[in-house]
Amino acid sequence: MTTSPGTVLVTGASTGIGAATVRHLTGQGRQVIAGVRREEDATALKSELGERVVPVQLDVTDPEAVAAAAVTIRDAVGAEGLAGLVNNAGIAVAAPVEFLPPAELRRQLDVNVVGQVAVTQAVLPLLRDGHGRIVNVGSVGDRIVAPLLGAYTASKFALAALTGTLRIELAPWGIDVILIEPGAVTTPIWQSAAVSAERLFATLPPAVDTLYGKQIAAARAGAKRNEAAGIPPAEVAKVIVHALTTQRPRTRYLVGRDAHIAAAVARLPPRLRDRFLLRRTR
Repeated sequence: MTTSPGTVLVTGASTGIGAATVRHLTGQGRQVIAGVRREEDATALKSELGERVVPVQLDVTDPEAVAAAAVTIRDAVGAEGLAGLVNNAGIAVAAPVEFLPPAELRRQLDVNVVGQVAVTQAVLPLLRDGHGRIVNVGSVGDRIVAPLLGAYTASKFALAALTGTLRIELAPWGIDVILIEPGAVTTPIWQSAAVSAERLFATLPPAVDTLYGKQIAAARAGAKRNEAAGIPPAEVAKVIVHALTTQRPRTRYLVGRDAHIAAAVARLPPRLRDRFLLRRTR
């Protein structure tokens, strides 16, 4: 059994998991409001998917853009409200915590945490009207840390905590809040992260390479492996749409074989888990 059709807002819809989710939903005949940052991405989605998609330019870190998008969405859905919100916008910042510039940490949290909350707050009245659901796209990195990805995993741990809190707070209105936890996915986020990391490392002192060279090399190799072995975004999109539409969704969904393996490693005693992770960086 599924919920009745309705309009769904998907953030970070330009590429990867977000774009795949938009395609999956429109393929089911649903109306989708797709949050994108660039006009050319809006044009591309509209050209591909036609009237089923309503692109809105949405930078989740810009309060004025979020407020303007909420008005546009309210005008589009009217009294029907929203059947769902998929919080998918995200970035990945990579650097050893010792040398992580505070501005980069703030940027990571602003996009992956504060921005998700801002969008949720802006459209919650519409979700009440539409008896909708919230699906937050997290990561298995909300269960286990990784060298050089402290900022990223911190943002995902925070999103997981907020997801659980929201689920309890919104239960009186029947608004379910679900967390999706993919492992490696072949999306542009990691290519963008690699480019950003190289730019960031170029500004850091030489001691970074002296102290963390082996970990950095291992992280680069791991990123390439993940990119080659990652699951297609469409596989994650299927799970997101299931979470939006099934009558009794689970609170969390691990997606991908590596996500299940990482979740098992996360349950190991902390010192044993640390030794396992350290071996992977040598």
